[in-house]
Amino acid sequence: MTGPVVSLWRAGLTAVPDHVWQRTDAEVLILAENALTELPDTIGDFTALRTLDLGHNAFTAVPKRLGDLTGLHGFLYLHDNRLTRLPATLGRLHRLRYLNVGDNPLTELPDTIGDLAELIELRAQRCQLTKLPETLGALSRLRELRLEANSLTTLPDSLASLLQLRCLELRGNALTSLPRALAALPLLRELDLRGNPLGPLPDWLAELPALEKLDLRWTPSAPDPRLVERLERRGCTVWY
Repeated sequence: MTGPVVSLWRAGLTAVPDHVWQRTDAEVLILAENALTELPDTIGDFTALRTLDLGHNAFTAVPKRLGDLTGLHGFLYLHDNRLTRLPATLGRLHRLRYLNVGDNPLTELPDTIGDLAELIELRAQRCQLTKLPETLGALSRLRELRLEANSLTTLPDSLASLLQLRCLELRGNALTSLPRALAALPLLRELDLRGNPLGPLPDWLAELPALEKLDLRWTPSAPDPRLVERLERRGCTVWY
């Protein structure tokens, strides 16, 4: 049964009303689509929260006490704000299953993101990421990793440890090659490489056993027809 829900979605707020901070029993707190710029440390008192939605605001930072919300086991939305960094305390949210930090001017993710042991989906699309932490490989339950429209030039070898990964979205980055580590992903079904300045593609792509869709549109050159034939023969759709 769902517990108390506090929703001030699209309420035209520039500050959170005082009465909200009395609702520390809330299990769902929605402050999305307002004009909020500051979140007080008081947020750390909401230890019953399982879902927190702060998306579509104007936050430039979130407090370290966000890491005190260890009951979060549903969703944490931080997308479409003005965050330039995330607190390392985010790694305390060991039960969190979904994290969206997209559409922020983030240049990096904290190393502690690898401590989110239950994370199933991570979205960091349309940020300014230039690299990924090696600790991503510790997300053993991760199924979807969406990194569209960043500035990534390389991928960490630790991605080979994401044995539950189904979807890897890398559209619109600056990748010129793919690490051999990706060949170790037994459940990868969708690989989106659109708009990357890739060189020749490796033959091991055809060996990914679960691959169903490979998107290569808007890359510099067409893939080797033999690679495409091998993939399509086993049921993988290749777009180029």
